[in-house]
Amino acid sequence: MRNKTISSADKRKADVIKNIVTSASRKAEISIPSTRKHKLTINEKNYVWSTNREKIGVIRKGLPYAAIEHISKRTNIPVKHYLESLEIVQTTYNKKKKSNAGLSKQDSEFIVELIELYEFGLNVFNNEEEKFQRWLRKRNISLGNSKPESLFDSLAGINEVKKALNRLEYGNMA
Repeated sequence: MRNKTISSADKRKADVIKNIVTSASRKAEISIPSTRKHKLTINEKNYVWSTNREKIGVIRKGLPYAAIEHISKRTNIPVKHYLESLEIVQTTYNKKKKSNAGLSKQDSEFIVELIELYEFGLNVFNNEEEKFQRWLRKRNISLGNSKPESLFDSLAGINEVKKALNRLEYGNMA
């Protein structure tokens, strides 16, 4: 076996490459992804979040029952669909909404996720609401030939629709 000796020039090249890689990885760690500000106004009260911590705060405080009607109007999906997903009886909903009661943390999280999904979808479709609404109602191969709106009954379904929108945004089939 021959002993390989590394020349000082090769060491310098290796050090330069190591510094470039280290510097690039530090920059990647330091860069902060842009955050999107979400705002929901119900009964003249604002619910605003742009970070996960703020989002957790909104969820913990709980959204009012009126948030269900808000998301229903926004997505053009009947309130009844959301009440079934949240397992809330219509009469209970009517009473709680009238008394300005708050949703549970789980139900608030569901509504918050739908709001984020809807805003993301509008962004992907360049704020062309009609096109986005059509996409929500059309069967989608990447979602197992389901209509995206049919998956709005669980957090897992909402996440699958977000993934499909993400693929669409980056030019993949969705």
